[in-house]
Amino acid sequence: MDAKQIASMEPALRRLTNEFRKCFHEPTFRHFETYLLGLMDDLPRKNVEAIALASGVAVRTLQEFLSQLRWDHGRVHEIYQHLVADGHASEEAIGVIDTSGHPKQGDKTPGVQRQYCGESGKIDNCVLGVHLLYTDNDPANPFSCMLDSELYVPRRWVDDAARCREAGIPDGRPYQPEWQIAVDLIHEAMSNGIRFSWMTFDESYGKVPAFLFAMDVLGLRWAGEVPSNFRCWPTPPKYRSLQGPWASKCVSNVVTHSPAFTGQAWQKVKVKETTRGVSAWSIKAARVQLPDGPKNGPSCPTNRRYWLIAARDAKTEELKYIVSNASANATMESILKAAFARWHVEKWFERAKQLAGFGSFEVRKYVGLRRHWLCSRIAMYFLACETTRLRGEKSADHLRAGSPGGDAVADEAAQLLAADVA
Repeated sequence: MDAKQIASMEPALRRLTNEFRKCFHEPTFRHFETYLLGLMDDLPRKNVEAIALASGVAVRTLQEFLSQLRWDHGRVHEIYQHLVADGHASEEAIGVIDTSGHPKQGDKTPGVQRQYCGESGKIDNCVLGVHLLYTDNDPANPFSCMLDSELYVPRRWVDDAARCREAGIPDGRPYQPEWQIAVDLIHEAMSNGIRFSWMTFDESYGKVPAFLFAMDVLGLRWAGEVPSNFRCWPTPPKYRSLQGPWASKCVSNVVTHSPAFTGQAWQKVKVKETTRGVSAWSIKAARVQLPDGPKNGPSCPTNRRYWLIAARDAKTEELKYIVSNASANATMESILKAAFARWHVEKWFERAKQLAGFGSFEVRKYVGLRRHWLCSRIAMYFLACETTRLRGEKSADHLRAGSPGGDAVADEAAQLLAADVA
């Protein structure tokens, strides 16, 4: 946004930031407001230096605000989640777990190493963040916000205490794979009052049965993609054995060869999958049991049965495998609607990098990275709230009505969030 657009929205932003005032000393609170405004400013790059220069603040001051000055970012985070829980509760709420990669140069950024980076689509020098998005999944005007973000710290970092200490990563922090970080994020959000109707995820999480079972323990209903080599039993095995006749089977083989699937015809289901609108999928579905035991040892099937759904795109013939713990009488439409809600997180990342500098961090301390992500999440939450408010005040046919400099200017800025949703 440019300065005029920001000025038009500043009263609403001040009301939001006042919710967090108790977490700061007064001078530090002003830096918080400056940083939020800078993240939303129309800057080519939204790193600390660019925001400081545009705001007339010493670069060193904003660097210290992120990495050294005392303010209770943990309490800011809790208040933020309380605001979401109180103001945006929905019976259709969906949580989306996702990992994002951010390419970085050098070796000082916390957690940086060569690993797969989704942003560049290759093995790259990058950091990975595990993120939890909340959306009401409204078919016309969805509200979405990022609830939490946590850095994935690779094992080689955890094993190097000196390197972790230099980057400000807490001493004694154990190694956690991405799925364990995700479970912690979900658990904390629920403890702060967030309620989900569904959770969804991609196959990088779905491939881990322990992640699925952890969500069962939390009492969550979930539906997400699994890889073709994910294993299950279409019928209970007679013996507990790794021998072929009794071992669990890859879902691709189950769908291709098991009578549970070959004995049924493909059914057509329409789902609003992406911003492109309604898409048609052909599906087959059956109840299966998952392996409940060590990954490389003998395992037995779970007592509980789960849905295995083979979904084939009617246009591209792309085949997806979806697993869900929904009840036996759940509709396929409801399960697929949840499983295909991942587009919300993809759109959020796209907008957050454009509007709130989510990936534009240049920090060497763990606390600085966490604070940057927190501020970016709050900036995006503010824009999402303004978008929702303005949609409520004006009809879709008059979104740009009004006098220059007033809500029409704010409306134009807020529409950047929603440009691809309708």
